Amino acid sequence: MYKRILLKLSGEALADKVQNQTFNCQKISSFAKEIKQLHEKGIEIGIVIGAGNIWRGKFADLIGIDYEEADYMGMIGTIINSVALASALKKVGVPSLVMSAINIDPVTIPYDPELARQKLKEKTVVVFGGGTGKPYFTTDTAATMRAIEIEADVILMGKYGVDGVYDTDPRNNSDAHLLKKISHQEIIDKKLEVMDLSAVELIKNQSIDIRVFNMNDPTNINKVTFGEDIGTTIKKGE
Repeated sequence: MYKRILLKLSGEALADKVQNQTFNCQKISSFAKEIKQLHEKGIEIGIVIGAGNIWRGKFADLIGIDYEEADYMGMIGTIINSVALASALKKVGVPSLVMSAINIDPVTIPYDPELARQKLKEKTVVVFGGGTGKPYFTTDTAATMRAIEIEADVILMGKYGVDGVYDTDPRNNSDAHLLKKISHQEIIDKKLEVMDLSAVELIKNQSIDIRVFNMNDPTNINKVTFGEDIGTTIKKGE
């Protein structure tokens, strides 16, 4: 269904909640195997990962860390997650590299959109670390920017424990309804908490779909990519 995708993963999706560990090796391996299936079918794949399993902004106030410094800590967390996933991909035979807005030689290379597009054409999975490289921007914004820059067909927005976009917060309202289709503008107008609204503003005039789905089941990555009607589809002007 899609030729080039930008997969946005929550950092929390990599964590071991039972053992209270930063990484769940089985989960990372499962994601790598699902991505391998897409790779073998010729899909070009870019990935952005959050850092919620390593660092949360709320810790900054508790520790007394400056906001900008806290943001940089989060960016470094995304690089750690990116290297972990890229390594897992290589282990299952998928060529991958980490491009980062904050370069850490030798485990990453500096982000370059033209080089990224070339690597994607060569069927190398590119994992984008370091967020936007600047404070005050979320990984949702980084994912949106990278999707536009690599000319992706879709952003696959994997959410931790949430099936898609709801009309109200399902964690607080048992009567919340899952919305199967919605426009970028409706997300903004209704202030729905699916992703950072500034990220939606960036993409609202682009012909890039956003598919929101539950990452608790890693097989959903393939299901969404090949057209199964799960989660929510966000489209331009519909």
